[in-house]
Amino acid sequence: MPFYTEPVAAAQSVPPPRDMILTFYGLFREGIGGWISIAHLIRLMAEVDVDAPAVRSAVSRLKRRGLIESHTVAGAAGYSLSAGGQRLLAEGDPRILGRACARLEDGWVLAVFSVPEPERDKRHVLRSRLERLGFGAAAAGVWIAPQHLADEARHRIEGLGLGGYAELFERAQLPGGLPEAVRRWWDLDALAGTYSGFCAAFEPMLRRWSRAPRPSGPDDGAAFADYMRVVDAWRKIVYRDPRLPADLLPAGWPGTSAERIFFGLRTALHQAAQQHVTAVIYQG
Repeated sequence: MPFYTEPVAAAQSVPPPRDMILTFYGLFREGIGGWISIAHLIRLMAEVDVDAPAVRSAVSRLKRRGLIESHTVAGAAGYSLSAGGQRLLAEGDPRILGRACARLEDGWVLAVFSVPEPERDKRHVLRSRLERLGFGAAAAGVWIAPQHLADEARHRIEGLGLGGYAELFERAQLPGGLPEAVRRWWDLDALAGTYSGFCAAFEPMLRRWSRAPRPSGPDDGAAFADYMRVVDAWRKIVYRDPRLPADLLPAGWPGTSAERIFFGLRTALHQAAQQHVTAVIYQG
């Protein structure tokens, strides 16, 4: 059940335009007042190598999925998040921008599901959604995760209309031998490789921004582009990581270094990136 087969390439690959647009809304939705004109969105996405046709195609798909809505403001066509899009991003904020890890004393959540064979497509949807949330496969029809993922799993399962096929058992306490068991339930080697790839791709970026001249500050446009890229790469990793208790992780876990790099870049880039977005929208 590998997370990524080419960890370094995964950190450096060009993300789909729709992912970059959702990353943009996730980071800057409050600063833009929830709405941005298509002209300004195209200009900003060009700075992360997404061209105008790709932006227009991506926003059409996001609109069809019910995540954004079209509105005209002062004669300018643009888009804002729908209620569903706002919920999606609000749910993702703690996962992407938080630092919380599981504690052994909090226990585990077990997702047990049974889907009739004629509806096996729903079984696939359940499996893939649980995997994307960071659950590990403990047995046929039984998936496991730290307790802190229980509410998110319940919401996602119910949102898919699959609550009747799955039952969650919360705060389960498991017997000894957990370090060996978690290696069966999760591909920690692959996850570690992904974190190592993130470090290799973005530690040079952190060193570069740490040397940025002061007090004149960094180039805001470059800060915006780098911030978008690092957050998008980080999002893809942390949604696969169950954030297991530290006692169950191998020694020298690279996720620790990756977290240091990510939050170091967030500190270095967030303000300048926000200033750039504001300048493009209100001064550009």
